[in-house]
Amino acid sequence: MNQTRIVCVDDERNVLRSLERIFMDDDYEILSAGSGEEGLRLLAETPQVQVVISDYRMPGMNGVEFLREVFSRHPDTIRIVLSGYADTASVVAAINEGKIYKFIPKPWNDDELRMTVATALEHFASRRKNVQLTEELRLRNEELRELNANLEALVQERTRELQQQNRELWHARNVLEQLPYGVLGVSGGILVQANHEASLLLGLDRAAALGRPAEEALPQELVGLLGCISACSCGYQTLSVAGCELTVKGLAMREDAPAGIVLTLMRKGIC
Repeated sequence: MNQTRIVCVDDERNVLRSLERIFMDDDYEILSAGSGEEGLRLLAETPQVQVVISDYRMPGMNGVEFLREVFSRHPDTIRIVLSGYADTASVVAAINEGKIYKFIPKPWNDDELRMTVATALEHFASRRKNVQLTEELRLRNEELRELNANLEALVQERTRELQQQNRELWHARNVLEQLPYGVLGVSGGILVQANHEASLLLGLDRAAALGRPAEEALPQELVGLLGCISACSCGYQTLSVAGCELTVKGLAMREDAPAGIVLTLMRKGIC
């Protein structure tokens, strides 16, 4: 936990000693300066001072000028002014120009001064915490922006890949439809592919046949051939199907899961 430091500035030594005694029982490091100039040097040399307590009327640099410089150089430090000066207008000027947290008249009440400093320290800690949370939120938002940018780039790349795959698939299907011989695809016992030539050769209604078990969708001659296909192709066979002599070749697709089979159909004669 950071050490709590309080800088007390007054040109009267007895006032400084009184302030030191007030906070004797508190876990504060009390640093004293006899002038505004000395107070600024002390602040410059000391890491993180939470509170500055300054007299209002001092020779040379007065309290208003001192606290204005403190605000300029150390804006996070809480500034408290002590004064026995009764000029209200001057007090208001000090509060406005020095961005004073609290004005305490002399002579002060020790308990009230201790309470004021305790509250000021809470205010300092709360403000620091807010700054920390704001910075954490900024970093999180920056991370989210980077993640979103990366995600958008990934989505765009994936979209391009899918578009390319769709184009390749469209061309493959178009080529398949234009082949001068029939092609049938069976996967897991289901008819999943039948090109235009296969539909003509077998008299298939593709809309009704695709997605059905091959043994129901295809002629029995071809169903029997499916049963003999092993890990290797069956070679070419001649079958009479639907009154048409066809040269048929079956090929097992090992990489398909479940097992897939491709049949090619070629007219052998006039159908």
